[in-house]
Amino acid sequence: MSVGDREEILKYYELHETIGTGGFAKVKLGRHLLTGEKVAIKIMDKLALGDDLPRVKTEIDAMKNLSHQHICQLYHVIETSKKIFMVLEYCPGGELFDYIISKDHLSEEEARVFFRQIVSAIAYVHSQGYAHRDLKPENLLIDEEHNLKLIDFGLCAKPKGGLDYHLNTCCGSPAYAAPELIQGKAYIGSEADIWSMGVLLYALLCGYLPFDDDNVMAVYRKIMRGKYSIPKWLSPSSTLLLNQMLQVDPKKRITVKHLLNHPWLMQGYSDAVQWQSKYPLGHLDEDCVTELSVFHKQSRESILELISEWKYDQMSATYLLLQSKKARGKHISLRVPHLKGHASRTQSAGLEHSRHDAQLDGTEFTLSTPVTRKMASNKHEIKENVDTASPLSIESAFALPAPNAPFAKHQIETQLQTIPFQAAAFKENQFTGVTPAEKTRNLRNTNEFTAAEVLPKKRCHSVELDTDLTHVGSSQKKRKTKIFGSLERSLDKVITMLTPSKKKCSTRDHPRKLKAHYNVTSTQLLNPDQLLNEIITVLSKNHVEYVQKGYTLKCQTRSHVGKVAMEFVLEVCQLSRPEVVGIRRQRLKGDVWVYKRLMEDILSSCQV
Repeated sequence: MSVGDREEILKYYELHETIGTGGFAKVKLGRHLLTGEKVAIKIMDKLALGDDLPRVKTEIDAMKNLSHQHICQLYHVIETSKKIFMVLEYCPGGELFDYIISKDHLSEEEARVFFRQIVSAIAYVHSQGYAHRDLKPENLLIDEEHNLKLIDFGLCAKPKGGLDYHLNTCCGSPAYAAPELIQGKAYIGSEADIWSMGVLLYALLCGYLPFDDDNVMAVYRKIMRGKYSIPKWLSPSSTLLLNQMLQVDPKKRITVKHLLNHPWLMQGYSDAVQWQSKYPLGHLDEDCVTELSVFHKQSRESILELISEWKYDQMSATYLLLQSKKARGKHISLRVPHLKGHASRTQSAGLEHSRHDAQLDGTEFTLSTPVTRKMASNKHEIKENVDTASPLSIESAFALPAPNAPFAKHQIETQLQTIPFQAAAFKENQFTGVTPAEKTRNLRNTNEFTAAEVLPKKRCHSVELDTDLTHVGSSQKKRKTKIFGSLERSLDKVITMLTPSKKKCSTRDHPRKLKAHYNVTSTQLLNPDQLLNEIITVLSKNHVEYVQKGYTLKCQTRSHVGKVAMEFVLEVCQLSRPEVVGIRRQRLKGDVWVYKRLMEDILSSCQV
């Protein structure tokens, strides 16, 4: 990000660590300066977007028109000559998919709570004339109150002739695509959404897909037949609902209108699903308007007029974030940003480092999975554009698996039979599975991946001078002191800037203490180093490349052509209640079901 682009976003928001990546996008955690509210900032490079720029415009236009309690709220759009920033509602619970991983599959009662919210969101989307066309668990996030929020409207359609108008674009993900899309027929968007919702409900109830195979053509054949297995734990009523949604003939499929009061969705509820928006854009909250009026020293009428324009600028963002605070029972007030801190951030705009252990207002938080990301067309999706995903930033060394180890095909293979990382893409003199207790370095060209692992204790001293002069003569001591004297002072300044406090540095020496969370899994191992070694062993066995930073592993897998297929983060952490060691996991990119199988292997190997 250029200094100019960074300065533009820093006018309104603090920037913190990256919480998601995509083919051309990065999502960072941020904080709105005036309200103090956390937000997710999706940063897109306009040049990299290329032919996908219209899709981003489609997503922005749709989200500007949609305001619903179960749709991720758009707050602010900032466009510079090179970047597009979308400021979105932050959902700390992460993806619904990660919740499925933590539970294997959901009980019918819990699935019903979530599915009622999904039905509510889709009924509203359809009422506004839109079809989503990319419904899947990774496009549903969980907010801090454990409610679902629908995201990623980049493939949505709003037919000019109305929702009953036939569409022709084949898009979405193969496993969730309706038969009529696969056959290349003209289709009605709302009917295709119902099929995808059926696949989604099956995934919630079963923990796996109804139509799945390593070969995508085999997946298509299964979808066209509409045949799937019924697990023994499914009730007759849930089996009936799935059958009504997964009808190959779209005209025989249940409609969203009939889903609102379907018997399965009504169990335990006295009211039908409420699909109307609780926060229509046409109704403005008086308390929020008053706060803005007092803060800006303008009349209520002028503030009302400015908000009603809905430009999704700073005024829109401030109003919507105040409204969000009020809805959560928080005191609504605006504050003047701390100019000194803002200035220092601007001065250091060139430093593009991610503070993994960042804290907001002194409160430690658990990183979530991405708020939204581009799921560009690749071999796992039937979109019309080509995925331009790039490898992880080469900021530090990757530890590679043993080149001659057998492939764990059943765990890493994708729907298109994409095989795991091939060691042939790298030189043969790579280390394998270096443990935390070793600090061997393989120093090579900085533009290549290396395999260096550093002892966690040493990670705190990333810039360190050798001051042990015990075996050095006095003249050598003087020369060394003279040479390094001024350098030490300069490096002290750098260390101070990059490592603001000893507390943050110390998190690299010991596992972070985190609260229990469904993307944090406790283990039977009590020694964090032993757990870290166990994870590294499993990663190497499955041909997963990784970068280690203290107790955090940034991981990636590659396709047979060397392209990054999946990115995720694993962190060994300390759970406060009960006091055990756990694993925090965060998927950044890639096929979710391949990720699920890999996580299951890792968690089972670590005696969870």
